[in-house]
Amino acid sequence: MIDMINAAGALSRLSGAGETDLAQAAAMPQMPAAQGAGSSNSFADVMASLGEGVVSNLRVAEENSLAAVRGEVPTRDVVDAIMAGEQSLQTAIAIRDKLVTAYLEIARMQI
Repeated sequence: MIDMINAAGALSRLSGAGETDLAQAAAMPQMPAAQGAGSSNSFADVMASLGEGVVSNLRVAEENSLAAVRGEVPTRDVVDAIMAGEQSLQTAIAIRDKLVTAYLEIARMQI
């Protein structure tokens, strides 16, 4: 299931010669996952790094759950991992909803 989420994130890559740096234009704070020595801070890169973070959190939660079934991980660690994964997923869904709403508003604009 997590691989399907990861594959869906790969479909949302934006590219083009006229792409602007929307993250800086909107004065968004720098995300730790988006910062790096050679990384550009384009909107697509920020969204991709956030998506990778969500997938990573969900994968850790899934691995901890399976390890708990085998008796290798304490219950508290499993609950923490699941809560972090759930929070990441809810944040990603909220961002997706805001992006869809913004797209629909732009699509309704008269030219």
